[in-house]
Amino acid sequence: MSEPEPTSPQSFLQLVETCDNFGIPASGARHILSEELASWHLSPDPTSPVLGLIRPEVLEQLKHEPTHHWSFWHHDNVARVSFTSSINTPAKRSAVMKELCERWSVEGHWAPQIGPTKWRGELYPIYRNPFGKLDAPPDSIDESSLDEDTLNYAFKMERSACALFGVVTFGVHMTVYQDSPEDHSCRIWVPKRARTKQTWPGYLDNSVAGGIPSGLGVYESLVKEAMEEASIEEDIVRKYTRAVGAVSYFYRTSAGWLQPEVEYIYDLCIPADVPLELKPLDGEVESFECLPLPEVVEKMRAGLFKANCAVVLIDFMIRHGYITPDNEPDFLEIITRLHGRFDYERW
Repeated sequence: MSEPEPTSPQSFLQLVETCDNFGIPASGARHILSEELASWHLSPDPTSPVLGLIRPEVLEQLKHEPTHHWSFWHHDNVARVSFTSSINTPAKRSAVMKELCERWSVEGHWAPQIGPTKWRGELYPIYRNPFGKLDAPPDSIDESSLDEDTLNYAFKMERSACALFGVVTFGVHMTVYQDSPEDHSCRIWVPKRARTKQTWPGYLDNSVAGGIPSGLGVYESLVKEAMEEASIEEDIVRKYTRAVGAVSYFYRTSAGWLQPEVEYIYDLCIPADVPLELKPLDGEVESFECLPLPEVVEKMRAGLFKANCAVVLIDFMIRHGYITPDNEPDFLEIITRLHGRFDYERW
């Protein structure tokens, strides 16, 4: 796999726009999109939660699925689809999505997205309210025992298929850095993604990053990723890591798939007396470098970072005072775009 080619220097706003590159038109104006998006509801009740946005080709394929699994209708001039009334528990929904996604992969539907080489074999939780509580149960709990009325959690599905259904997904990103207060300098640990990665091979990444799989909480996902990707011991993570917020963006891939995402953000400032060197462990990272912040910025502007990782680093620089209203003309546009709601009210 070839290395990513540097591009002409981009502004911070351009880097944000590369990642947050999709929006829903105002109510009643969906016709201006290149294709009509269907709203995916939890149940046939039009007031039930909207889970995602589905493109026409996926909607048509769903119409060939068993009729006792899926309902279709129009409301407010928008095509809508949902599970049928009988598919009304997390266990039932998870079972439907497992069978469907696995079969579609084997049959060759959307192979560049869910084919054997793109299949992740990892389940993501789907929530009724993407801005609500992340209360997916641990894997040790049988879904059939869950109380449907008390949970925001709705079901789980294959990670690689999430973009086909336009659902909100969640991840964790951590910046591991060394600060020198004397000269106000900062060095950041930057990994290069393995060239065998299914997505963004060979690009630069955040120090630690990964999705939040079903069965794990936000912080526990961070602890897991820190060891697997960067060989950071659990006691170091728990002692020195700080939760510092989140970023959200609505990304549309070059193939047109919709990926609204939330990344929970953590910082780990390495104390001067703690010898910590990040090293690859699970094969997803090719190498690590500890780079001065100006060099990190140069590589960001050159387009060498995975798009959402550049966004997380911009957030880091805002929080640490490197990007300010005085030195960045697009400051307000940037800071508001980093915390979007995906036009969710228009879904």
